[in-house]
Amino acid sequence: MWDLRRELCEYGHKAAKLGLVIGTSGNLSVRKGDLVAVTPSGVALDRLNPEDCPILDMEGHPVEGDTRPSSETPMHLAIYASTDARALVHTHSVFATVVATTATELPPIHYNALLLGGAVRVAPYATYGTPELAEHVRAALAGKQAALLANHGGVTIGPTLEKAFEATRLLEWLCEVYVRALGVGTPTVLTDEQLAAVVERAFSPG
Repeated sequence: MWDLRRELCEYGHKAAKLGLVIGTSGNLSVRKGDLVAVTPSGVALDRLNPEDCPILDMEGHPVEGDTRPSSETPMHLAIYASTDARALVHTHSVFATVVATTATELPPIHYNALLLGGAVRVAPYATYGTPELAEHVRAALAGKQAALLANHGGVTIGPTLEKAFEATRLLEWLCEVYVRALGVGTPTVLTDEQLAAVVERAFSPG
């Protein structure tokens, strides 16, 4: 699991460098079999070291490491238990949080939203680290690669930490485009037919 802990540090540092998190906000995890490596509580992501990241079983019991796991660990474990995700990234990035504070979903205003499953749902607000929040986010992620957390931030999942992190970057870009578009006028939302045509085009020969 040491390689996964190093990977958490790599992407934790990237998240901080890109401004997707501030201070100790945000958390990441990666699953291998029935074990989960997660970022610790109270440690800024730009200061992470591999030994800081505890290893847990799927019930949340410590297996390796002395640090306290992220307070959002219940959300990570609930998502792993209900999806085939192998990695999760949770940030408090600016534009994702703006949309999560003002909307009930991020509509598909660009066809790249399809990479996240289409419109991104906003999970109802609940206190961080609670079973209620874990359940809200789990439901919002059904059939999706991303969800927004009301008045909180965003979550993305993927088969690898690299893909989950790229989904986070895409989510933030889509949120920024949406927010900036609202400042100009009313954004045009792509229809189901238009999105279906994109899928067909992507898989058509040539």
